[in-house]
Amino acid sequence: MRFVVAGVLAALSVQAYHASSQPLTPTAKQELIASKHWYSKCPVPLSGLRLMTLNYWGFDGKVHTGQLVTNASSVGPLTSVFRTLYSMHFPIHHMKLTDAYGPVSEWPKDLDVTYSFSCRQAVPSPCSGGTGTGSWSMHAYGEAIDINPEENPYVGCGQTRDKTAVSFMKRTPLRKGMVTPAVLAAFHAVGWGWGGSWYGSTKDYMHFSSNGH
Repeated sequence: MRFVVAGVLAALSVQAYHASSQPLTPTAKQELIASKHWYSKCPVPLSGLRLMTLNYWGFDGKVHTGQLVTNASSVGPLTSVFRTLYSMHFPIHHMKLTDAYGPVSEWPKDLDVTYSFSCRQAVPSPCSGGTGTGSWSMHAYGEAIDINPEENPYVGCGQTRDKTAVSFMKRTPLRKGMVTPAVLAAFHAVGWGWGGSWYGSTKDYMHFSSNGH
């Protein structure tokens, strides 16, 4: 009986899923501008962005509190998706505000950061050269998110720019942090598309967005 009670208490002690959003704090605005993830020519004003605070399961098997900067319209869909990921105990590697927008000295060494907003051009396929396509990425609208980039690389023509992610170009067997059918279903349930479903050899396995691009 003692073991049953202990098990129940342990289950109750697990932190329940929580997600909230608010307009960008002065600190968040400062970090976005200082890191050049936002500037005056961006397609979304700072007033159109929101700071989400939510908990998630880390690679260490523990519950962490993370933050995302995203479009106000993306708060509802991402709240729903992360509720599902939390119930699955799907592991996220890094998701702190400073992981994406802080000084380089504060970035995780593996750069395996899950993030949403970044005012930048779409990145060309690894099949081609260059760093930009001339058109805004969906990240520039805050209507996209990249999940565990190392475990879910951007690939094309049998190559990836991230050399630490080469082993994850092979998508089976599934390993910790890789996008699973259940993760894909969670995004499909809110109408978001997956870069891993793109036609041809170019696949962006980390990338989900409101329009699939």
